[in-house]
Amino acid sequence: MSGPGSAAGAAFGGARGSAPGADGSDTVRINPGTSGTPGTRDTARIPSGPGASETVRITPGPPPGPGAHAFGSAGLPAAEPAAAEPSAAEPGAAEPFGAFGPPPADLHAGHDALDRGRRLRRDVLGDEGADRAEADRDAFTADFHDLVTRSAWGETWARPGLDRRTRALLTLTALTARGHYEDIAPYTRAALRSGAGPDEIKETLLHAAVYCGLPAAGAAFAVAQRVIAEETGPRA
Repeated sequence: MSGPGSAAGAAFGGARGSAPGADGSDTVRINPGTSGTPGTRDTARIPSGPGASETVRITPGPPPGPGAHAFGSAGLPAAEPAAAEPSAAEPGAAEPFGAFGPPPADLHAGHDALDRGRRLRRDVLGDEGADRAEADRDAFTADFHDLVTRSAWGETWARPGLDRRTRALLTLTALTARGHYEDIAPYTRAALRSGAGPDEIKETLLHAAVYCGLPAAGAAFAVAQRVIAEETGPRA
């Protein structure tokens, strides 16, 4: 770092004088202050004493190459290019979101998915199952029912990657794992309506017994057995 006794120090503080190029010239006036030790580089570069010139000519160096740090003609760092001012947004252009990201999706959005979910649930569960699913709908639970109908039925069940039969069997496995035995009956009917046979439902619950536990699968078997007997006769 340059000190008061160095050449740069003479320009910045140790030697007091006018600013370089302040009057448009390429010289700077030096008012001798505390000089450096005789024989040092400071006194060799900036002479002082009787008869010494009070001005020092500053000779600009060659312009910097591309990417180099530019220096002004007075040996001082040139100012960095100012950041471009943001241009005014065009009419109708979307404003960027802040640090918190976009706003959450509207709970009431997606009417197409909601309508699609209502139709699909009725196709899979039947009229009785669809009506039972919304039996407790009121002003307090309406938004929750719409969320289930839209996300579970209108978006997930409606995806083309799996057929309804496979989805119904997967749902039976998930319900068994979580112990939601009250939902085993409507989804056993859903599996039958979607093309699964009693043997496929049996194999699904046998497979679930290994991974979800014997008691859980036993409870699911009891419910599924009753539903299959009601829907298909004494084949269970």
